[in-house]
Amino acid sequence: MIYDGNGGEPYQGDIGISKDTIAFIGDLSKVKGTVDLDAAGKAVSPGFVNMLSWAVESLIEDGRSQSDIRQGVTFEVFGEGESMGPLTPKRKEAAQKDQVIYKYNIDWNTLGEYLQSLERRGVSCNVASFIGATTVRENVIGEDDRAPTPAELDSMKAEVKLAMEEGAMGVGSSLIYPPAFFAKTDELTALCKVASQYGGSYISHMRSEGNQFLEALEELITICKNANCHGEVYHLKAAGKDNWSKMDSAIHRIERARKDGLDITADMYTYLAGATGLTACFPPSLQDGGYGKLRERLQDKKIRAQMIKELNSNTKAWENMYKAVGDPKNILLLGFRQDSLRKFRGKTLADVAKIRGTGPEETAMNLIVQDSSRVEVAYFMMNEENVKKQVALPWVSFGSDEGSYSPEGNFTKFTPHPRSYGNFIRVIGHYVRDEKVLSLASAIHKLSKLPCDNLKVKRRGELKPGNYADIVVFDPNTVTDHATFENPAQFATGISDVFVNGTQVLKNGEHTGNKPGRFIKGPGYKFN
Repeated sequence: MIYDGNGGEPYQGDIGISKDTIAFIGDLSKVKGTVDLDAAGKAVSPGFVNMLSWAVESLIEDGRSQSDIRQGVTFEVFGEGESMGPLTPKRKEAAQKDQVIYKYNIDWNTLGEYLQSLERRGVSCNVASFIGATTVRENVIGEDDRAPTPAELDSMKAEVKLAMEEGAMGVGSSLIYPPAFFAKTDELTALCKVASQYGGSYISHMRSEGNQFLEALEELITICKNANCHGEVYHLKAAGKDNWSKMDSAIHRIERARKDGLDITADMYTYLAGATGLTACFPPSLQDGGYGKLRERLQDKKIRAQMIKELNSNTKAWENMYKAVGDPKNILLLGFRQDSLRKFRGKTLADVAKIRGTGPEETAMNLIVQDSSRVEVAYFMMNEENVKKQVALPWVSFGSDEGSYSPEGNFTKFTPHPRSYGNFIRVIGHYVRDEKVLSLASAIHKLSKLPCDNLKVKRRGELKPGNYADIVVFDPNTVTDHATFENPAQFATGISDVFVNGTQVLKNGEHTGNKPGRFIKGPGYKFN
């Protein structure tokens, strides 16, 4: 049964692939191919798009992209605020020295060169990236809380211009995190105007998903309107019980903007917990000047006393993750740099506070100082009713907000969020088949053609002759995600075969080792 990605009813037929392209769709019963795959009783669809991928380093470590390929993901899109280029000599040197789990040679300077490097190293999936507004800001201003001078803003715009001409998809931001938090609306608008000249988008982890959720959404809409560009909300959510009721208003606001002619969309992950740093519990002002300043301040007795009060304040001035979750038992510790602290993986902040005999606020500060990192954690702060509501929206696609891993080697040194192994299969298995939130045809459209259309990517996301052969074969009756927060590193099942650019990368549920993935260029690419 062919689901072509347009959202219409499926139909029975055969697909012929020639080299990297779909050559024919129809009746091939009398034609013998060099390879014949019997997909009787299965669904065949375009490859899925991960609109928010953090596989930027995991693909260097292992280009097979196992946890995503086994979910049918053939296209990874990077760039949530931070991008792998451009790199100044100073930042390149620091990035080379700061490698903890993955060790690799940084053989690029610009964003385009990074994506070319991935393709050259060999990856099983296609790759693309937004240029990170945070990266541009750090390159020019550093990590200080101040506005750019006119000359600095010109330098930032020049970096966006080059990235767009190299094939970036647009500008990506992550505004709850310093130093991104320090960027004002006019600065972001100026960068997006450059991207817009090349047909690029603005995609954002907004300034708030909690107490200022609706105000942050208004900022995104304003930026896109003034820059005349497509806009997308990264991982749409209403975070914190006090904010769950805001989701209806947010949906209504986006649909009103769309009705007014603005191209606003969103993506999401299919879980009730997000994941980021434990540092997200603290005000951005504490991180003015970078992580080193944060660590230094967290060792000051007066500041520590003030932070205990700040963590328990229901502020609108910044995104207080500690308050949003309601209880330290809803903060799950996932990853540490220091071997001595890895024994706490899989425990909650409340657990570790009890073990250590310190308050949860003090425990959080101690862990950040002792690990010399932001400390990776999961925050349980969403509700299922909203997730179901979002999954059904016709303008919402999907992103894991994670890397692509396998349960081996360096990937066993940290605890991933289960979305890295199950985010996309949950759409088809849990929300389509089990919960009946939407039809399979609609889900496939939202997993494939919708994001490709939003990115202005041609010849992908739809099964039709002349398009690239990114194809997934699966059994909709059996596809299942197995990853849990307790045991996340478990592959999804039910996807039998995956082709990327006409080359089979998954065969009968097992990876072939093939790496035919390509760097997919954005609409402004100039270096043909």
